[in-house]
Amino acid sequence: MHPLARVKAFVSDLLLWSCFAGGLAASSASGAVLDGTRKDIATYVGIGVSLLAGSRIAKKPRIKAFLARRGTLWFLFLFNAGAAAAMYVAMDGVKGIMGAAFMGLVSLGAAGGLVASHRRPKPARAADQSWS
Repeated sequence: MHPLARVKAFVSDLLLWSCFAGGLAASSASGAVLDGTRKDIATYVGIGVSLLAGSRIAKKPRIKAFLARRGTLWFLFLFNAGAAAAMYVAMDGVKGIMGAAFMGLVSLGAAGGLVASHRRPKPARAADQSWS
């Protein structure tokens, strides 16, 4: 790879991860810094920025391969299912129900990935093909 292309890829990745981290910080910490309508706007903009950057990060080949591994999917399924149950029990009202619902959706998404990977035919190994 050309050195200039490596620098461009590094700067692009750095900017993407910075937007993701900044969006998470803005969505979770704006209440401590701002008041009123500005707090709400900063929270929603931070959520949007982190979702957009996170979806771009998830499309990168190395991250995509990591997220498709069975061990990663099992962890995401179990952790998010446990977090959903804990949120439902620990938090009152709409916040607990909504938090549990969205964590449950993430858990169901990981379960869908597990089912899809289970149904995929496994590639034939080289030793199995040598007898043909």
